[in-house]
Amino acid sequence: MFSFFKKKTPAPAQPEATSSPTSSLASTPEITPAADLAPAPAAVPERKSWLAKLKDGLRKTGSSIATVFTGTQIDDQLYEDLESALLMADTGVQATQALLATLKQKVKDTKTTEPAAVKALLADCLAELLAPLEQPLVIGEHRPTVIMVAGVNGAGKTTSIGKLTHHLSNEGQSVLLAAADTFRAAAREQLGIWATRNTVDIVSQEGADPASVCFDAVTAGRARGKDVVLVDTAGRLPTQLHLMEELKKIKRVVQKADATAPHEVLLVIDGNTGQNALAQVKAFDEALGLTGLIVTKLDGTAKGGVLAAIAREKPVPVYFIGVGEKIDELETFNAREFAQALLG
Repeated sequence: MFSFFKKKTPAPAQPEATSSPTSSLASTPEITPAADLAPAPAAVPERKSWLAKLKDGLRKTGSSIATVFTGTQIDDQLYEDLESALLMADTGVQATQALLATLKQKVKDTKTTEPAAVKALLADCLAELLAPLEQPLVIGEHRPTVIMVAGVNGAGKTTSIGKLTHHLSNEGQSVLLAAADTFRAAAREQLGIWATRNTVDIVSQEGADPASVCFDAVTAGRARGKDVVLVDTAGRLPTQLHLMEELKKIKRVVQKADATAPHEVLLVIDGNTGQNALAQVKAFDEALGLTGLIVTKLDGTAKGGVLAAIAREKPVPVYFIGVGEKIDELETFNAREFAQALLG
């Protein structure tokens, strides 16, 4: 299996906090031990098989762009058609212009004369543009490594947390989940199912303040010597200012439990939302200071080009991309692999 994160020597554990930021809670936190849960599946598909799924998920974009290079000559019409195809793939104006400028220079430098060969050069240009997004998730510099996960409603946030837990567990990391999504009906139960499937502990508290749950989880993670605490927050739109303020509060309270936390703030974005995904990245980054992205649902109608727009306008690292609902359908982001899959 390909390693998907860098692991560092853990720093010395900090003393356990003795008090919570809230003096009263709706009920006592429920900490479900992993020992009471069922074993997680062990099978992990080969990366080659996963890449085939990614290519299949992006096939509509790949087919659209591929038709541009079926002509017999490299001329202004080819570049105009390519510009249209890239814009239709949600690449965005800035990224499209940058790609075309770089491509034209490469065609000139290499003295390329065949349209089919231009496609390979485009893949190089796209891979170069996406390269800054290809960074590993660092685990082990802090113990526990506190990862706060946010996203809009329906982006696949809780499912992505379940998949990420699976990956971490397979790499030998002990994980504690924090069910801080106390707003959505059955959210605690959904995260609890993922905890069961992955055989990990979960801290949940019905009707409690989300920040309190996070405080309890970070404190419990440190006391139990966990490697990672994964915090699931409620889905919200960036325009819901009161909910965005709640996210900021959660981050502040986590810092009270551990002054260095959260060590990672991840945003889950739906690959089908096009340029809206870029707007989400900008808004959540302004509110929380994002350290990474998880891109989901690249398995059907997703156009995929928005990653180029993100790379050009807001280059937050893409740690993982998902192509399905199964527990093992989440993998690390590789710029060249993605560029080749996007271009078919």
